[in-house]
Amino acid sequence: MDAEMSEVGSTGKTGWESMSMEEVSVILRQSGIVGAGGAGFPTYAKLDKRADTIIMNCAECEPLLKLHRQLLEQNAGEIIRTFHLLAECVGAKEAVIGIKKAYKRTIAALLAYTGEYPEIRLGLLDEVYPAGDEVVLIYETTGKVVPPGGLPIESGVAVFNVETVYNIYRAMALGRPVEDKLVSVVGEVEHPVTVRLPLGCTIEEAVREAGEITVKNPVFFVGGPMMGFEGSGVLPVTKTTNAVLVLPEEHLLIQRKRRKSSIDLKRAAAACCQCTMCTDLCPRHLLGHPIEPHKFMLAATCKDIQNTDIFLNTMFCSSCGLCENYSCMQGLSPRSLIADYKAGLRAHGIKPPKAEAAPVPEERQYRKAPMERLMARLDLTRYDKPAPITEMTGEIRKVKLMCSQHIGAPAVPAVKEGDMVKKGQIVAEPANGLSVAVHASIEGKVTEVTEKYIIIQK
Repeated sequence: MDAEMSEVGSTGKTGWESMSMEEVSVILRQSGIVGAGGAGFPTYAKLDKRADTIIMNCAECEPLLKLHRQLLEQNAGEIIRTFHLLAECVGAKEAVIGIKKAYKRTIAALLAYTGEYPEIRLGLLDEVYPAGDEVVLIYETTGKVVPPGGLPIESGVAVFNVETVYNIYRAMALGRPVEDKLVSVVGEVEHPVTVRLPLGCTIEEAVREAGEITVKNPVFFVGGPMMGFEGSGVLPVTKTTNAVLVLPEEHLLIQRKRRKSSIDLKRAAAACCQCTMCTDLCPRHLLGHPIEPHKFMLAATCKDIQNTDIFLNTMFCSSCGLCENYSCMQGLSPRSLIADYKAGLRAHGIKPPKAEAAPVPEERQYRKAPMERLMARLDLTRYDKPAPITEMTGEIRKVKLMCSQHIGAPAVPAVKEGDMVKKGQIVAEPANGLSVAVHASIEGKVTEVTEKYIIIQK
């Protein structure tokens, strides 16, 4: 249990049992809480009376990541109670913890508390990818299919990951805003770790917490291996930075990411045999969404625009990467090419078409991608090591806080150059519309302020 957790027991009063949903929303907004992974959707906007079911995501969607199961195991009482209070806040009838069957230690920790809350149950998941995808998780735990291009709330569901619920606990029970982030550092490092870092420190400083780098030409892959990106060491840690995977430059994931789209398109024209494997194993297609990567590959390479739906339906792709990193025996890149088309459609203001989900096929249960096989195919098995949660050992003297660390409008700077700020102080206020506050992650002097970022230095 963290030291800060001792301040409030698992059954102690937090002070927000009697608050309205609107009052809780204000606190979450001012505390800067967003989804602690993925796109960073502001959490206050997920508090909705339409949610008859809430789900806590502990599926660790990406290979190699162990952050959420460890956090939940260490702080099960506090997190479960907060989850219970969330259910009461929105009036949800059911609260489901989506967790993989393989996480036995975490499950044991949960079972010590779940009996206190009759609305909470465990939704046990297979060790497959992408079990943690929001749409997949909802179907696996509730049997509901989110409409293509729709939001979970349209199906009466709201989803929060473990760290997000933990941050809600800290805000509501301890009065602490989001000023730091748990980040797993794995791969070619001496001691893989999961470490709590101040927001705005660099990726290099995060990696330093894992000891020596064990390869000569390291590349930092920010996020998981399936949906992450190659990032510079000077990039700042944000509220959605879950992991840094250190890989050798010659690793196939790096080489695949560095290929130009023009090359990917030429390779697809030469080698795509229309075997349909990318579509047959597509998690969204298997939930009835009208996304068919193999048809897109043929239409894109032949420049066939007779059926525009093939291109418009790319907007239903979740970018999970299974098609190019697991399904395609030719090593082609449907996800990357689809991403380019999606970006082009959005740039022209085109929205996803209205579509209905087809019935979920019976064969879906036989077309899941086992995590063990996925890691082997990606040459990641050797990096599957413990990454325990540890305290930061180094000192961070400078941070660069981005005003936009979430979906929605960037926060508006509330400080100026020369101001002295304390840790936890608001440095950027929520903008009008969908937005949350940003807080100082260290104590120091504001040395630079722009519309995009704020730099603080000790």
